[in-house]
Amino acid sequence: MKDIDLDPSIKAIRTTQLGIAVSIVLVVVKALAGHFGHSYALIADATETAADIVSSFLLWLGLRYSLKPADARHPYGHGKAEPLAAVVISLFLIAAAVWIAYNAISFINTPHQGPEVFTLWILIAVIAIKEFLYRYVMKVGKELNSQAVKADAFHHRSDAITSAAAFIGILIAVIGGSGYEGADDWAAIIAAALIVYNAFNILKPAFDEIMDSAPSGEIVNRVKDSARSVQDVVEVEKCYVRKMGLDYFIDLHILVDANLTVSAGHTIAHMVKDKLMKSNSQIKGAIIHVEPYVSNAN
Repeated sequence: MKDIDLDPSIKAIRTTQLGIAVSIVLVVVKALAGHFGHSYALIADATETAADIVSSFLLWLGLRYSLKPADARHPYGHGKAEPLAAVVISLFLIAAAVWIAYNAISFINTPHQGPEVFTLWILIAVIAIKEFLYRYVMKVGKELNSQAVKADAFHHRSDAITSAAAFIGILIAVIGGSGYEGADDWAAIIAAALIVYNAFNILKPAFDEIMDSAPSGEIVNRVKDSARSVQDVVEVEKCYVRKMGLDYFIDLHILVDANLTVSAGHTIAHMVKDKLMKSNSQIKGAIIHVEPYVSNAN
């Protein structure tokens, strides 16, 4: 089966699994390189990657839970687990950033050996791999309109940022020699600040989804256009779209001729619902309200 044919939830889970596998390899490489290369920035970078692994695992659990079918207690399904996972991921990012900054500040004025040159080559490879992962995972996140997958992508970008900051700090320390060892620690502090910035960029859309904020106007307009295209629908009076994880639920008020029978109005409502459900596989439910339309000419 081609990747583009995968169910959205399965695609999200497989993307997360790929990120976890790559991050496990990188955290081991960076931790060993940081230890033997005498670079605190690289050790801090490995710590941030370890936080990535934990948060990605939580995302995987959240996505798995969101796949559970609707039941009596959760008639709209369990999709809210997906943005909740995004919130947890962002909090992990903030916690990792605080830990990195605290330890770097504590280490700045402590005499220590400067980093080794080989750590620079390790970081070049890490930055390239993590930037590739960011672009791939973000592409999937945008395709699925998944806040959790986008949050996971930002994890990879934040990892690339910390690695880039570590690279700059180590480069300054290596070139400057004695007296410039602190550049390695300052790089870790700057990286921590950038991680916090990314974390707050993740939090807002996740909270918006949890609070049932209206999705983009483009989605609402597509729903309205689909409803208007159904025969005997005069106009769409109201359109509310609720996002539940990777799925959408629609609450639509349509206007039909006031002289139609109840049975005819019911048939039109079903036609609208069927049209919406077929137009987008992520629309899992639609409630259609029929309102009478009376022409002003009458």
